[in-house]
Amino acid sequence: MSESLKFMMGQYKAIIPVDRMYCARHMWLQKTEGDTYRVGFTAYSVRLLQDVYFLEWSIDPGTPVKDRQDIGEVESSKAVSSMFTPCSGEIVEFNDELLNDPAGINADNYGSGWLYTMRTHADLLSPVEYVKVLEDGWEQTQRTIKGQMN
Repeated sequence: MSESLKFMMGQYKAIIPVDRMYCARHMWLQKTEGDTYRVGFTAYSVRLLQDVYFLEWSIDPGTPVKDRQDIGEVESSKAVSSMFTPCSGEIVEFNDELLNDPAGINADNYGSGWLYTMRTHADLLSPVEYVKVLEDGWEQTQRTIKGQMN
């Protein structure tokens, strides 16, 4: 397996594994079989959220979803935020372990901290394309973090 890519967020390294695909809304998708993917937050999104301590889903497994559909909430030390799908498809199952203890998102976002599985045929970003998205948006992200939005 090839070495992961890295994106520098100031002094923090956001690791981008090359064994999966990405969406511009900072989620990774890793093929499990056929058209089914495991989905989770990228290191970039986990860093911006900081400590995640609550998850709630507003749909059930087996639900067809549209791109950017609201499917639940995530609460972190930064804010309570709606969670949106990375693409259209069907939610297959949720990682029930995270409902009891979402610390896996913080500790192992590319492993046991996966959120759900979904079936999709969406066009996804390669790791290199995702890093380009990060590079192109980093200046705006820094202004947002520092509260300098107009």
